Amino acid sequence: MNVTVIGAGAWGTALANLLCQNEHVVTLWGHDAEHLARVRKTRENPIYLPGIALSSKIQFHEKLDQSIKGAQCIVIAVPSKFVRQVTSQISGFSGLAVSVTKGIEYETGLTMSGLLKTTMANSVAAALSGPTLALEIARGMPAAIVAAHPQAETAQQVQALFGRPAFRVYSSQDIAGVELGGAIKNVVALAAGIGDGLGLGDNAKAGLVTRGLAEMRRLGVARGASAETFSGLSGLGDLTVTCYSRLSRNRAFGERIGRGEKVESILADTHSVAEGYPTARAAFQLARKLGIETPIIDEVHAALYEGKEVRRAVQDLMSREPKPED
Repeated sequence: MNVTVIGAGAWGTALANLLCQNEHVVTLWGHDAEHLARVRKTRENPIYLPGIALSSKIQFHEKLDQSIKGAQCIVIAVPSKFVRQVTSQISGFSGLAVSVTKGIEYETGLTMSGLLKTTMANSVAAALSGPTLALEIARGMPAAIVAAHPQAETAQQVQALFGRPAFRVYSSQDIAGVELGGAIKNVVALAAGIGDGLGLGDNAKAGLVTRGLAEMRRLGVARGASAETFSGLSGLGDLTVTCYSRLSRNRAFGERIGRGEKVESILADTHSVAEGYPTARAAFQLARKLGIETPIIDEVHAALYEGKEVRRAVQDLMSREPKPED
């Protein structure tokens, strides 16, 4: 299959390499022409995947509209805040569009596949999500992920497209649950990182992860997702790795907050995108709209957007009225 990967960051580059290993014809597009030219020349992406040799079969294109010519499938791997802007420029694409971006659009509350339905109405929008750190995938380390689309046949098509011996792909028809789990877990990972920065310990993190999962499930079910999906790879699996791994950008972002760094200085590090930051704002708004109780999301939002001191946020979480576990 002819596949164009939109986004030359860590995840997009790792997937481009993987798709080449599956004998697909792969084109990689990136917004920074100079960076793309350097990657083309050296066959390495030193900013995002240092030390990883890229396939000689990957083709590179700096012009977005030209990069998708002849493509049967495009893989959307740009940060969530740019998905609408980028995909609106290729609105006429009518093939399979697989989002591997984890986020919720603030203005609309749409997940990324929902957004693709508005910007590329003729495409078939699917999602691929799960506990997959880009560097480990690029190194060929074992991992499992979920391909999602309401139609089982389409989910299975994505499954076959990406599946490899070390990259096990499951399928799901619950695209809402798969995408919401992948997006909201980043907010919980920010909270986990804040706890690491404050030195709160493993007991606190275990409690946070467990209660964070309850919030993910509660919010997802209110949006029509299946509760069981949040116990799977795109829910619990992705939540676990993102909250605990030293490679997790969202956990690292939170840790820096916990150590006292200002949000503005962390955001200035443009080579480290933490999707949990914009998602905290979107998830907070979505929960208000749906009338869902999300205390962890609320406190992360207060710390990031309202200037609340993080120790006070922890104190307020711990001192809430006792209740039965749900």
